[in-house]
Amino acid sequence: MVAFGKKLKQLQIQEWESFYINYKLMKKKVNQYTRQIEVSEHNREYVLKDFSRVLDSQIEKTVLFLLEQEGRLASRLSVLGEQHDALVQHNDAAMIPELQESYRVVGEELLKLLHFVELNATGLRKILKKFDKRFGYKFTNHYVKTRASHPYSQLKQVFKHVGISAVVGTLSRHLADLKDHQGTYVSIYDQPALSLPDPTIESIKAAVDRLSNTTGFLQYIGKHALIPEEELTSTADNDVDERYHFMSLLLNLVNTFLYMVNTYIIVPTADNYSLSLGAAATTCGAVIGSMAVAQVFSSVYFSAWSNKSYLKPLIFSSIVLFIGNTLYALAYDLNSIYVLIIGRVFCGLGSARAVNRRYISDCVPIKMRMKASAGFVSASALGMACGPALAALFPTDDSTIFWITLNENTLPGWVMALAWLVYLLWLCISFREPYNDEKLNPPTRRETSNGLENGALENSVSEPLIEKQNNSHNDEDDDFDDEEFNNNEEEEESHQPVTSIVSAYKLLTPSVKVQLLIYFMLKYAMEVLLAESSVITSYYFIWSSGKVAIFLASLGLTVLPVNVLVGSYLSNMFEERQVLLAAEIMVCIGIVSSFQVIIPYSVPQYVGSALLTFVAAEVLEGVNLSLLSRVMSSRLKRGTYNGGLLSTEAGTLARVVADGAITLAGYGGMNMLLNATLLPSLLICICSIVATCYTYNSLY
Repeated sequence: MVAFGKKLKQLQIQEWESFYINYKLMKKKVNQYTRQIEVSEHNREYVLKDFSRVLDSQIEKTVLFLLEQEGRLASRLSVLGEQHDALVQHNDAAMIPELQESYRVVGEELLKLLHFVELNATGLRKILKKFDKRFGYKFTNHYVKTRASHPYSQLKQVFKHVGISAVVGTLSRHLADLKDHQGTYVSIYDQPALSLPDPTIESIKAAVDRLSNTTGFLQYIGKHALIPEEELTSTADNDVDERYHFMSLLLNLVNTFLYMVNTYIIVPTADNYSLSLGAAATTCGAVIGSMAVAQVFSSVYFSAWSNKSYLKPLIFSSIVLFIGNTLYALAYDLNSIYVLIIGRVFCGLGSARAVNRRYISDCVPIKMRMKASAGFVSASALGMACGPALAALFPTDDSTIFWITLNENTLPGWVMALAWLVYLLWLCISFREPYNDEKLNPPTRRETSNGLENGALENSVSEPLIEKQNNSHNDEDDDFDDEEFNNNEEEEESHQPVTSIVSAYKLLTPSVKVQLLIYFMLKYAMEVLLAESSVITSYYFIWSSGKVAIFLASLGLTVLPVNVLVGSYLSNMFEERQVLLAAEIMVCIGIVSSFQVIIPYSVPQYVGSALLTFVAAEVLEGVNLSLLSRVMSSRLKRGTYNGGLLSTEAGTLARVVADGAITLAGYGGMNMLLNATLLPSLLICICSIVATCYTYNSLY
């Protein structure tokens, strides 16, 4: 594995080499500063000022060249525009293909320029990160804040691309006009939906989206799924296109939806079911949590199984869930709490969310992957709301069919068993297994050792650039004279997936560990709120199962509106780390306001605190996973032990601990249950806030 600097040099455009941020120079500066600080601590202020000056100079050089190239492209487009106008006036259709090709050549030049910006942005982030790591400063936060907020900021030019967007608009309009040369000439500005899906334009738009600071709703909720994307999109995505099958994707999303319904459909009645079988009401914690316990193990073997097949694990999941729900329903007639818990364990063993994520990651084309990821999150949210809503529809009176009792306790099991049986039949008929022949389907670019090649240009652009650089390797040996620095870079930039949980843990940086702690905290807080809701409301307010179901369904319906608010507005107004910290504080306030103290516990207090906790936790989950996808090692974005699995395990363990806490707290009496379960949640929340403040400057 070559180091980052060598990969950077290999991918640089040779004729533009002198205009890149000089990574070699900056690295030598870091070594020089290290020696100066070893001599005297008084040199620290000089180091900061001098490094800022050198970095400003490097960025200025790059930005001025960027503006020059944008002007050159604008001049070429101006000339082509005059030719286009002349063609329209003379109605010379024979010249259209030649003019279209000229515009596409400009598009390829623009794509090269975007590649130039991408490499400089990547190098800049690496330089700042290594400087902070070497000296223990919070220099990155200071530098970005002071430069990005200045009215004459040149740093913004590396991340904001007004000029490039104007060039893209010009290219899109002219190519669309040339395609529609029969006389109608509908402008893309009047009807944006008619914009030309030209491969070059699509590649440019994808690259610009990757470099943009703004994020839309689909991008925001898509990151909840923690499904990896390519560094820069490529028009050559034929392997994935051949593997893609819409009905198979739909079946994966339906699996996600049904599993979330299966998880929450029993919550409103779990305490009554436990009482009817002779157990304590707080045994509902064990009943609900047994599914989460099994999911800790099922997530691992399903993640590993998805390396070889998608259909077989989905079939196995459906069968196990059918058995689990049948056992859950039969426990009433068998009068056995053990059968009830075993049924929920089977349901947990059928959790195929790892397969659903993996299918979207590996088999959905890049241009559709964000929408599919957003669909995954939306299906989960909808299932979370529909589960309790369905429970509210079941009759409370007993009825018997073939010696089987049907009531509000058993109907969730029977309904879900039937749903999984229908799903299994649909799966066997409609699912198409993607081919997995290594000879026919070689590793994709994202699985190759050269990680930066993932973000190179489309093949027709990037390959000649790399070939040009094959003749200039004689300079590479001079790039890295610090062996320790080089080794750290090689380890950090490796894109090989990890092969064990131990290797995965070694790659967890402090920032990633804090993000996983936050995820654990919010899942614990949400599980305590949801799992004990039927017990708490029955004890304090004498609510029926129907009222509990409506309350939980109402909470679930807030998920998508909250994501719209955060994804479309808050994430564009504030930094994600600011939203993260604010959401943690709001969760903490919600937990504190949930405690039952001297005054009698009231419905407004419970509903208000629950709503605040739940909504803040939803905001926190989205921002947390978005940041987690950015700060984790690239090696954790592939393979069995990926970031999605780690976050799933953290959340599942939190649910297990929360459900266990509910069951144990029940032995202290119902009057102590609420405060006893909220206290650990408060302590974990405070710890996560402290940890976030400690790693705040490394969250980008």
